[in-house]
Amino acid sequence: MEYVLTTEHLSKTYKDFKALDGFSMHVPKGAIYGFVGRNGAGKTTLIRLICGLQEPDAGSFTLYGSHNGERGIAKARERMGAVVEMPSVYGDLTAVDNLKLQYRMLGLPSEDGIAELLELVGLSHAGKKKVKHFSLGMRQRLGIAVALCGHPDFLLLDEPINGLDPQGIIEMRELILKLNREHQITMLISSHILDELAKLATHYGFIDSGRMCKEISAEALEEVCRKCIRAEVTSTKGLAVVLDRMEVDYQILSDRTADIFAKLNVSELAMALAKEDCQIVSIEERDESLESYFVNLVGGAQRE
Repeated sequence: MEYVLTTEHLSKTYKDFKALDGFSMHVPKGAIYGFVGRNGAGKTTLIRLICGLQEPDAGSFTLYGSHNGERGIAKARERMGAVVEMPSVYGDLTAVDNLKLQYRMLGLPSEDGIAELLELVGLSHAGKKKVKHFSLGMRQRLGIAVALCGHPDFLLLDEPINGLDPQGIIEMRELILKLNREHQITMLISSHILDELAKLATHYGFIDSGRMCKEISAEALEEVCRKCIRAEVTSTKGLAVVLDRMEVDYQILSDRTADIFAKLNVSELAMALAKEDCQIVSIEERDESLESYFVNLVGGAQRE
């Protein structure tokens, strides 16, 4: 698999606080990588290191094949755009002027493409409007337009939907999917709004206390979190016999509890269990969410 970004044992300490502690991650090319963690877990610190806003105390990272200690890292960063924390836009300027300023800062020889950028992020109607009159969602989309100046193919977004209203969240989701699918931009999205992230991500990295807890693809996560029937019976031995006969996938959790990964007729199941001298005590549908998976993964441990 080809990776846009890899990190190896990155560490960063602020006085007595270890923001990153031997952190390693792998972002596949073409992915929407959901970077999941509690506030203060180290998400923004990682993004700042990759952007060159800060330097790691230990460890390394590779961006488009260039090591962070090599001269080529500056060239690799030209292929990357980022919105870190709040969008870096000027309220007293119009959207068009904000983009012109970014073009000049990047040393781009022509301002061609600004109209297309505004149309891409859904701001073509507001190009001449001063940014201080923008809604939060409009400011977020303009921040992404600024990050897209120079045509990067890797975009880092730090909490892009934080504070948005429902309509703003929908518009941001559609924009992210469009950039990924139609423009082949690899995305690293830091967020703690997990229900929304689950609608976007193709891969996940779970960080806690500066450490990577787990990296997993969306397909693998869906398999782990798939819907099931949680059945409590008088004996799972009898239940196993019946489910094997039905050729149904299941997992025994205890001598009285099991998860059944199929839709079953409860009456037929009860009749079949009765023949094995087994009875149903309770039965319920279960569907583990991304949020519950994360909570189960990191637990309630206190940060060190």
